[in-house]
Amino acid sequence: MTVSFNHTIVYATDKRRSAEFLAKVFGLPKPQAVWSFVTVPFDHGVALDFATASRPISPQHYAFLVSEEDFDGIFARIQAEEIPYWADPARSRPQQINHNDGGRGVYFADPDGHFLEAITRPYGSGAA
Repeated sequence: MTVSFNHTIVYATDKRRSAEFLAKVFGLPKPQAVWSFVTVPFDHGVALDFATASRPISPQHYAFLVSEEDFDGIFARIQAEEIPYWADPARSRPQQINHNDGGRGVYFADPDGHFLEAITRPYGSGAA
């Protein structure tokens, strides 16, 4: 049996703003309106569908595996936009990146407080 992840809904106070933030930081194409959502497409047919929340939002965590080259661009955009970032999910190592498992990782928040993460190696995979 083959099971693949296809999409999930990300609730936001302003779906367009949040989708555009994610696309800009990750260097992705401009988000598109699909039905009542603003959709950010990723590789392999995966998408994040942003929807405007009708009640308070509970921040979630979304981690993205990226290439070393893409990480350079993502991190440069985080710094250029002066987005606060951390090396860890506890936010105890501000303005740092991590080097877990021989890769690089960074955590930062979107406009609604969802904690986003870019990593170049899956955690627990061991050093390259």
